[in-house]
Amino acid sequence: MTTGDGPEGRPQGPGAERLIRHATLRQLQLLEAIVRLGSFTRAAEELYLTQPTVSMQIKKLADTLGTPLFNHVGRNVEPTEAGREVHAACRTILRTLSDLEVRLSDLAGLRRGHLRLGVISTAKYFVPEILGAFCERYPGIEVSLKVTNRNRILERMAAAEDDLYIFGDTYDIGIEVESIYLAPNPLVMVARRDYPLVGQRGISLVRIAAERFLMREPGSGIRDSVLRRFADAGIRPKVYMELGSNEAIKYAVYAGLGISALSLHSLTLDHGVGRLAMLDVEGFPVERSWYLVFPRGRDLSLVARTFISFAVEQGPAIRVLLDATLADLKAASGLVPEGCVSVPPSPPCSGHPA
Repeated sequence: MTTGDGPEGRPQGPGAERLIRHATLRQLQLLEAIVRLGSFTRAAEELYLTQPTVSMQIKKLADTLGTPLFNHVGRNVEPTEAGREVHAACRTILRTLSDLEVRLSDLAGLRRGHLRLGVISTAKYFVPEILGAFCERYPGIEVSLKVTNRNRILERMAAAEDDLYIFGDTYDIGIEVESIYLAPNPLVMVARRDYPLVGQRGISLVRIAAERFLMREPGSGIRDSVLRRFADAGIRPKVYMELGSNEAIKYAVYAGLGISALSLHSLTLDHGVGRLAMLDVEGFPVERSWYLVFPRGRDLSLVARTFISFAVEQGPAIRVLLDATLADLKAASGLVPEGCVSVPPSPPCSGHPA
């Protein structure tokens, strides 16, 4: 019985033929996600599948290979020794396919292609507008957008799941990256407009730390930045409640449950009007920036390189919107007349290595 020739004329063994016939790329993608996330449930959520579907596909892959691939450890799963070997092969296969897509996209120019963008949660307030304008200019480009918290984006970057990433800072990313300044991203302290501290000037961090503070969940970049600001002053805020989204925090502030620090971008849709006002707190706004980030040494596709240039061009328009929002918030706080404030100057729009 002949087995055929493999790459470079090498004979292709029966094991390889069995894998080619019975294993699928989707199964390999699922295994990679499960190992990375440590959970069938989280892998199902990330890939928009049901957990039974994920379990069934991994069982089929294990049957094809003739060996168990995972052990259950409490609520999580860990790969068996065989599972780790298969995972290493999966990473190689998926990375090769990703590199192939880059080369094919470059051959096609910008007539067609695919851009995969991973962004932290707060970036969802301005990134869709940039993507909409980009797709209008380049209608043949398909775009995938993944929005989640900072920790999950770091996981996606480690697994090379996207072409580009948007972070609120490049602190403690864990791998060497290239980062390009995109736009300012100030954090402001906000309260309901009738809160007793509204209108007071120069409120100390010690005073703020005694208030009921509403905080994003662990893994949030905003949470990390706010806690660092307090820690630099040797203070720990009184965390009254942890919430999983900026919207939840805004509604909790509206309801009078406490105060919070939010990205100014999360207030731009209504220009800060309504029941929110900005508190004049020492050390705030916390000056942060948005960066387009990718692993150092990675070859970017023509589509990704074009998007970087396009996104940087949108920086001035983003800044104008932030200026208007900050002016409205300060006016609502009775701190300065409307229109007399602006966000601090932007750094130069050049490469910013982390």
